[in-house]
Amino acid sequence: MSFLSEKDTINLRAIADSVRKIENFVAGIADSEQFRKDEKTFDSVLMNFVVIGESVERLTDDFKKTNIEIHWGRIKSFRNLVAHNYFGIDSEEVWQLIHTHLPVLKQYINKILV
Repeated sequence: MSFLSEKDTINLRAIADSVRKIENFVAGIADSEQFRKDEKTFDSVLMNFVVIGESVERLTDDFKKTNIEIHWGRIKSFRNLVAHNYFGIDSEEVWQLIHTHLPVLKQYINKILV
């Protein structure tokens, strides 16, 4: 593994913190329908996806180029979708992201930050 800059470390910690928050927010929610109906949780989760996207944008190019296992561009694109098309966000799609892609991101970042 290559050396982590302070900037990358700070941003990876911000991503890890937002992932943890999302996991806590959705704990106890059964499905995407319940998720959609819980406005506080839905809004909180989306805001943390924005934070994740912003933090990804702030990662150095060197870090992103040497850590290609994660699709950093897709994460940033989802941030843009949330920020610019909030009312068009599909709760089922977000629910699937939370349960399929977020655990992979969490595991990858935790491995780097150890």
